[in-house]
Amino acid sequence: MSKSSFLLGAVLGEMHGNHPGAWRMPAADPNAYTDVTALVRAAQSAERGGLDYIFLPDRVFIWGDLESRPPIVTMEPTLTLAAIAPATRRIGLVTTMSTSFVEPYTLARQLRALDVMSHGRAGWQAIPSYEAEAFANYGRPVPSRNEKYERFNEAIQITQALWGSWDRAAGTPDKATGRFADTSHIRPVNLQGRHVASRGPLQIPPSEQGQPVIFMPFASGLGVQAAALYANGIISMASSMKDAKAQRDMMRAMTVEAGRDADEVKVLNFFHLSVGPTLQEAVERRMVLEEAAGIDKRLAQLSAILGLRLDPADRDKPLTSAQIAALNSHLRGTPAARALDLAREGRTPHEILGHGVLDQSPSLLGTAEQIADTLQEWVQAGAADGFTVVIDDLHDGMDAFVDQVVPVLRKRGLRPDDYQGTTLRDHLGLPEQIGLDPRLT
Repeated sequence: MSKSSFLLGAVLGEMHGNHPGAWRMPAADPNAYTDVTALVRAAQSAERGGLDYIFLPDRVFIWGDLESRPPIVTMEPTLTLAAIAPATRRIGLVTTMSTSFVEPYTLARQLRALDVMSHGRAGWQAIPSYEAEAFANYGRPVPSRNEKYERFNEAIQITQALWGSWDRAAGTPDKATGRFADTSHIRPVNLQGRHVASRGPLQIPPSEQGQPVIFMPFASGLGVQAAALYANGIISMASSMKDAKAQRDMMRAMTVEAGRDADEVKVLNFFHLSVGPTLQEAVERRMVLEEAAGIDKRLAQLSAILGLRLDPADRDKPLTSAQIAALNSHLRGTPAARALDLAREGRTPHEILGHGVLDQSPSLLGTAEQIADTLQEWVQAGAADGFTVVIDDLHDGMDAFVDQVVPVLRKRGLRPDDYQGTTLRDHLGLPEQIGLDPRLT
């Protein structure tokens, strides 16, 4: 396995960390939601560990229960990454922007500006929105799925065409001749779709990598079809190695069918991480976070997935034989299956929560060696090209991953000791691209 085939990124969604209890930990500043310096520090830590990219998700409405936690995403991801760009040198910067509300010219302009400002490190998670709250904020009705993806495809194609409207052949400014650019290589695109359009050209030249790398979430049907055409990074939330391998195999096959090379698409699975000197200490770390998140509410969520009412007063007592007998045995193969197994092992409800059973993607708790074992197993099994790690508590969680897990991966020859290139395309092993992919036009 080559070092370039084992990619690593990290989610920087919330300012405090991605566990709902992180904002109430002793080291957390409750006002950090509006202070970008917290994420700048986390990005610098990730870069110190040689991670390939940081990823900022987004929702264009209040996402999360403000009564009990900060919003689940940063104030605005692209502007946040613009602040992070000058404070970092090599790490990729992947933002999220929805094609449902942003016009292609604005998409092309903002994303290329981030790419040029960061010297070729920008990535774009392209998504179509689906939430009624999002469409209400823009005064629009929720479109049909077909209409949503019609606009999605049009927006990506026109955005890429605009990125190609200023070609490298336009040259660089020449004071001696008095020519700023050869405008014969800066041309309008004049594209008109059913939903969006643009004349062009864009007023920003290409970056060192040409144009931003396109990421997309793994989604069935029309989403997978679009990803096979445009995406180089697939953000996956597969819950098991078996499911992840099936998704990656499908994605690679569809990419080839679309006329592209299978190795041009990198499938990157989420993992929620908690690192500890021992597995038990990693679990105990999460138990503290569960307590901070509001243990009664978290136990209510656990009760719902187990189909059994759990009394908060008994959170540190193993389930009784009668309770275990009453558990839903059909939970096998679901996210609750792990909770069921832990209950049968004699774990207390608090300990079950400490194993991350409420996480939205697979949980990985344990020592640096144990975490590295799992990540290596997935890549060697063909289940992933790399991972987007979800840090529980940013005040020390990113440093723990960088200082403990990354050295193990490097020692095993899975990760390079330092960056091998300067752009995000370099990190992902991708060629330069400017404009539309000629294989697809």
